[in-house]
Amino acid sequence: MIPLPRRGRNTEPAEGRRTGRDERSRVRAFGLRTRLLAAFLLVAAVSAGTTSALTYREARNALLKTAQDTAVSTFREQVQQTAFGLPVQEEGMEEVLRDLARKGKPRPWVVFAEYGSVRASSGENPVSTVITPGLRRAALANPYGSFERVVKDGVPYLTIAMPTVFRTGPYDTLPSGLVLYAVMRMTDEQINVDALLTAARDGALPGLAVALVPGLIAARSVLRPVRELRRAARSMGSGRLDTRIAVRGNDELADLADTFNESAAQLEDSVHELREAEARARRFASDVSHELRTPLAGMLAVTEVLDEDADHLDSDTARAVRLVSAETGKLAVLVEDLMEISRFDARAAELNADEVDVAETIRKTLQNRHWTEGDRVHAELPTGIRARLDPRRFDVVIANLVGNALRHGGAPVTVRLRTGERPTGTPVLITEVADRGPGIHPDSVPYIFDRFYKADAARTRSAGSGLGLAITQENVRLHGGTIRAGNLPEGGAVFTVEIPLHAEETTA
Repeated sequence: MIPLPRRGRNTEPAEGRRTGRDERSRVRAFGLRTRLLAAFLLVAAVSAGTTSALTYREARNALLKTAQDTAVSTFREQVQQTAFGLPVQEEGMEEVLRDLARKGKPRPWVVFAEYGSVRASSGENPVSTVITPGLRRAALANPYGSFERVVKDGVPYLTIAMPTVFRTGPYDTLPSGLVLYAVMRMTDEQINVDALLTAARDGALPGLAVALVPGLIAARSVLRPVRELRRAARSMGSGRLDTRIAVRGNDELADLADTFNESAAQLEDSVHELREAEARARRFASDVSHELRTPLAGMLAVTEVLDEDADHLDSDTARAVRLVSAETGKLAVLVEDLMEISRFDARAAELNADEVDVAETIRKTLQNRHWTEGDRVHAELPTGIRARLDPRRFDVVIANLVGNALRHGGAPVTVRLRTGERPTGTPVLITEVADRGPGIHPDSVPYIFDRFYKADAARTRSAGSGLGLAITQENVRLHGGTIRAGNLPEGGAVFTVEIPLHAEETTA
């Protein structure tokens, strides 16, 4: 039979699902919506910042260049129109310099003159602390003058150097040695530049806020199909394989929705075929088992009669009679196990739980099968442990585990009973069945509860039906518990069953 997931059944442990939800909630702050908005705002911020920076730079350069060109051209014209007598004398020079300073544009200058050791100015100090040595060298090298922007003590200045020359020809000049300097404060221009920077910054921030609105709209349009896909996938995971997504538009998300619908349709067809095949196989096993019960009952009655008269038969006939009787008994056990496993597959198994003394229940199981005789089974059963169990199904669990240990392990078999807690704090009943045999091969541990699995590939036949451990696992699950297999450090196999002390009825 082909095992299929039950419709709407989630096999993931509850604590695992809670952990997964907690992790997803922790990273939800960095989900797709947040990343889309962050990317959109980043692009908007880069665009707004770049635009503001370029606009600020161009406006600043234009503002400074206008003031600078006006000042330089005006100073050059004034110097060319002013006549200076050589050699230059300090007397009368200051008045000429004041006259030049009054004609300053776009705002008044402070004019300085340097001629050899002569220093004069239109201001209070004859020497300026703003004029740099580099500007003095440039003035001597360029007869048409030079300028430089300087910041002194946080105040911006424009300094202009203009040498006076004698024309010796149409295109030839001869320096006179007199250099005039104009120093103009650029505080007004700096105020205007700062205003431009503030306007650019203040304009970018509202732009980002406005960009958030189309970002939200774009994120919503992108995330709507993703949310629909998530809901559809979750719906399919819960067993509703007929779930489909509405296809809108012709973009990549529409292609994704269309692909999902095609895959869902193929999956629905495949699962439907597998379920039909499983139902047919399950029905076949159930029908065969049911039909075999009546003739097997008659065969068992006949073999019992033959067993009683076997001692009066010759040796060959007696051996054949006993062989037929043994094989008929195995066949009867196999039929009963097949019917039981079919009930689990059909989810028809029910849990009739009752509060019982667990130690007494286990003790009755061992006594009814005469396993307490001799030293074959050793029981460590503390009294006073009560739990809600189905006595018949718990009897099957203990009987299968102990019988399996006696057949395939080594005596003495130890049955231990105790209580404990799961990591979530749920109190559980713990039952261990250990033997002194060779143990379970590590490669066989993951498959030990599979139906008809043989740990020894060379063993073609076994004393049991091959379904005992599978039935045991189903009965434990029906109690809401777990079972695991392993090996003891000192040798031998150990099976551990954990069942909640207050188990509630669940669906097989």
